[in-house]
Amino acid sequence: MWKNSSLRCLLALAILCLSLVYSQEIGSLGDPQNLKCVTHNLQEMVCTWDLSSRGRRGQTDFLCFKTKERRVEIPLPESSSRVTIKSSGTSFPTKEFMIHEKDISFVPVTPRILSLTPDFSTSTLNLKWSDNGSVFPYGLDALWQIQILRKETMEEVTKVTYYSKLTHEDVILSWNWTSDMPLECTSHYVKIRCYINATQFLGPKDWSDWSPAEVIPGKDSEPGGSGVFPLDTVVAVGSDVTFCCVHEEDQHITNMTYGSKPYKMIQLSSRSHAIRVLNASASDTSGTNVVCHLENGMDGTVVFVGYAPDIPQNLSCETSNFFIIKCTWKPGRPSGLYGERKTKYSLFERMSGKNVSCEVNEMNRDRTCGFPVLPDQKTYDFILGVSNPIGQAQSSILVDITRRVHPKTPEKLSVTGNNSTSIQMRWFINGSFAGIRLLCQIEVSSGRSEKKLVSVKSLRPYTKYQFRVRCSSADHFWKWSDWSRGLEQTTAEAPPARGPDIWRERSPSGESLKVFWKPLSISEANGKIVSHEVSCYLLETLLEYKVVPEPSNSTEIKLGKGDCVISVIAKNSAGPSPPSRITSMELPSDNVTTDQAVAMGNGINISWDSYPDMTCGYIVKWCRSSGSEPCSVDWQKFPSNATNAVIRSALFKPGVRYNFSLYGCKSTGYQLLKNVTGYMKELPPKTAPNFTVEETSSDSILVKWEDIPIEECRGFLKGYLLSFAKGEKDALKPRLSESGNPELKVNNITDLTKKSMKILDLQGKTSYQLELQAYTAGGLSPPNSLYVVTKEDSVGLIIAILIPVAVVVLLGVLASIFCYRKREWIKETFYPEIPNPENSKALQFQRNICEGNKTLKTLEMNPCTPNSVEVVETQSTAPKIEDTEMMSPAAETTVPEDGSDSEMENHVVVSYCPPIIEEEISNPPMDEPGGSSQVVYIDIQSMYQPQIKQEEEPEIDLVTTAGYKPQMQLSISALKVEGHSPVEEELDKTAGYRPQANTNAWNMGTPDSPGSVESNNENASFGSPCSINSRQFLLPPKDDEDSPKPINTGWSFTHFFQNKPND
Repeated sequence: MWKNSSLRCLLALAILCLSLVYSQEIGSLGDPQNLKCVTHNLQEMVCTWDLSSRGRRGQTDFLCFKTKERRVEIPLPESSSRVTIKSSGTSFPTKEFMIHEKDISFVPVTPRILSLTPDFSTSTLNLKWSDNGSVFPYGLDALWQIQILRKETMEEVTKVTYYSKLTHEDVILSWNWTSDMPLECTSHYVKIRCYINATQFLGPKDWSDWSPAEVIPGKDSEPGGSGVFPLDTVVAVGSDVTFCCVHEEDQHITNMTYGSKPYKMIQLSSRSHAIRVLNASASDTSGTNVVCHLENGMDGTVVFVGYAPDIPQNLSCETSNFFIIKCTWKPGRPSGLYGERKTKYSLFERMSGKNVSCEVNEMNRDRTCGFPVLPDQKTYDFILGVSNPIGQAQSSILVDITRRVHPKTPEKLSVTGNNSTSIQMRWFINGSFAGIRLLCQIEVSSGRSEKKLVSVKSLRPYTKYQFRVRCSSADHFWKWSDWSRGLEQTTAEAPPARGPDIWRERSPSGESLKVFWKPLSISEANGKIVSHEVSCYLLETLLEYKVVPEPSNSTEIKLGKGDCVISVIAKNSAGPSPPSRITSMELPSDNVTTDQAVAMGNGINISWDSYPDMTCGYIVKWCRSSGSEPCSVDWQKFPSNATNAVIRSALFKPGVRYNFSLYGCKSTGYQLLKNVTGYMKELPPKTAPNFTVEETSSDSILVKWEDIPIEECRGFLKGYLLSFAKGEKDALKPRLSESGNPELKVNNITDLTKKSMKILDLQGKTSYQLELQAYTAGGLSPPNSLYVVTKEDSVGLIIAILIPVAVVVLLGVLASIFCYRKREWIKETFYPEIPNPENSKALQFQRNICEGNKTLKTLEMNPCTPNSVEVVETQSTAPKIEDTEMMSPAAETTVPEDGSDSEMENHVVVSYCPPIIEEEISNPPMDEPGGSSQVVYIDIQSMYQPQIKQEEEPEIDLVTTAGYKPQMQLSISALKVEGHSPVEEELDKTAGYRPQANTNAWNMGTPDSPGSVESNNENASFGSPCSINSRQFLLPPKDDEDSPKPINTGWSFTHFFQNKPND
């Protein structure tokens, strides 16, 4: 542990004794105590102690050292050692201490800050200090604790630990710290201390003392310092940014805003306030304003918020001319920074050490940078650097430019030679390609044909071509160049490759022959056809020759009745075509049939049987069936082994009928085999047949219609639909087929030869709507409509008249018979006989009845034969008096035999017989026979009780008095079912005379009449027609016209069906 022998000698001398040799104070010092030893460099230690207070302070020194302080630096012992401290004085005290290595503390020397440099633009502090590594052994680990403080109160902001390794040399260490607050806002302080991890040292180890604080003063500590900070700074999106406003002492801040939003202020000092913006979003191109509002003004700054550059993607480098190497890449996400803060690019080539600054267009998706090709260098190692104020990135690529050749677009295309099948071309490519071979492609296109890469030696005559060229490296393919501009060139003409396709048609008279030919295609004509030569030969003898100029495609030859071989040649400027020949002879045909063709897709399918004798094939000729346009003859040839064909033509139209003729070809001529009609596509008929009503009757209609013209059929007719239903003529009504009428009937007529139809089972004098439609496989035609009214049915009219008359007559006869049988009941019910009291002799009174008349016997008290009163009443809830009939005593009170049970149930028969009153008459008239008579009064209440037989009637007590027996008073309650109480019966017996009531009481129309169901008068009288001494009459006088007529309340509807006994 010790480094040399001299240190050992010094320590041995110090261990022998520590004596105090001189003192300026009188008296002795105190005893040494609390010895402490500390090392700062692991080589020497500093020992300190305390003295007791009883002595005086004086100078002390070791044997070899002399000091006035209570500390001394001595070499660090290797192990435990004894130390004696001797103080000078009268008593010469000494103190021995045992020092062990583990009792010695290791505290490094306080670090010294060499410099503290601020960078206000980035709010960064740069700290530099020396590690004093020369005084320590090599390889020790050192920990540095750096403390950052802020404000005048020195509030701790952060404490950072920095690691380093000592190298036995003094090394200047550097550390940067970026503040979250601009350095101008307030003062910042920095302190540092050290801890060295000496693992072989056994004693305690501790941190060094803090170094003196270094300060970076803020603007708030400078006189006149003011402003908003940071100034025009750039920060990343999502950052937390602090802005502060420093103002003069005599000013007062009101608020601070970021953009348009105010924020809560944080006071840093009396002159400085700050706001904290969290998670800042991307700013506009011009940045975001931060404004500090003061009482007497405002101040502010601008902040730019963007993104750090992305790593360049898809970096690629190539050359197009071996002069410039062009590198391209995709920048990734836009930074959002522009102007002087935009992203900058540089291209550095590591092999040559050459660096190029790149000027790029921010508007392009791909960035491009050029690097000059260096002489004699083929391989390049590029590093693309990207940076902006927020960050930086880079990407690298290794390129061999001989393998990355992308030639420029060929230019100056020209044609140097031309014939009917080939041309010669020439072009130019800018660049230095002496060291490599190029491969070029020529694209040849003509008209509507597809573009193909072909040799320029296999072209067609008289064809316009478009040529384009592109090139690439032949040895190491990388990319094709862009296509050159197109060059048009037409090859020279050549004679037509073949003769035209020909056909002939003999006129109906047979005197002439019309020859047709089809124009050759462009590829077959090999030029512009100027004319056709038509010749007619008979056994090598030229009969006729014609030159037909373009654009005619037919000519007529006069043959008479003969035949010949026709030859047609097409000619252009390069020469004639091979001849096309056809014979005019047409062989006779038998049993030629006409079929219907079937449409298939965009063509018409025609089939036929095989004809072995047709050696040179078949020809199908067609023409439009009819129309205003002239018929354009067309034909198509097929080999002899064909049995069907699909005829296609651009002239075919849907809904148009075409007539086809199949010819067979023999060596001697052509023979017609069959005719075919067909449609490329069937459509609904254009119109419906015109139809009329030929005949109508009361139950039928005869309809006839006409054929539809072929042009309007637009397909093969399948039939007709005749619809009819009842309906009036109305322009607003829908079509019959669309009306939804449930009575609609439809007749489907599939027999096309049928042109009429009779509709049966109709109603007479009824309007019917008729609709007729034709239909094909394509659908229904529009309907034709008619309205028809059927004739009137005379038999039905007669029957309609006779039936009601017969019914009325029959009802009249039945009513007469019924009325005859019920005549008595009808008479009694509707016309009852009312007796006239004036005609009654018994009631013929004189005017002054009180004067009396001896000749008048009506009121005499002579015995009279009792009469019976029968009251017939229909039972109901309110009993009514229906009828009264005075009967003789001999009349029987039994019900007639022919009376029905229902009649007995609906009637109550009450027998009335006045009681016989025995009265002595003092002076009976002489002319009248003597004797007595009795009048029996039977209570009217008995009519509501069941009738009993005569033999079962109880005995009636006869009251014989000397005077007149008055008529009894009948209470209206007697009409009810309840009986009289015994008290009421006694009162009735002793009531004395009660006069008959006023005639108004007998008014049947008033509620108080005894017969009225509405009567509530308990005192209403109901008695005999007259009393013996009464002057009141039951019936009102005849001349009382104002009195109401009695209402017969006894009629019931049930009487209408009951027979009277007398019927």
